[in-house]
Amino acid sequence: MSGSGERTTYDGTATKDERNLAMFAHLSAFAGLLFPAGGNIIAPLIVWLVQREKSAFVADQSLEALNFNITVFLAEIVCAFLFIVGIGIVLGLVLGIVWLAGTILGAIRASEGQRFRHRFILRLVH
Repeated sequence: MSGSGERTTYDGTATKDERNLAMFAHLSAFAGLLFPAGGNIIAPLIVWLVQREKSAFVADQSLEALNFNITVFLAEIVCAFLFIVGIGIVLGLVLGIVWLAGTILGAIRASEGQRFRHRFILRLVH
């Protein structure tokens, strides 16, 4: 990153190490299964903070994983409130499936060196 706040852009080529780190950024969300209190957010955040100035591809994909997991976390809160009226159970199960599929698909695409974009997420961190 340059001092003016401009971000290095991904030029379409990623080394094997960059692809592996980007894949790890997506898969690190599974830390939330071990540490339910935000592990799925903290792990991609750490990857992004450490790699954002070293690799545009890893920065891009770890930021995508971070925003995806923040969105899922916020949706979990909504499901918890909707649990009272019963629909939160069904929505929570659907959300869990979407989270699992999105995390795995992001990891696969990143391991192939492709920029992956989740649909319908909040891009809160830039």
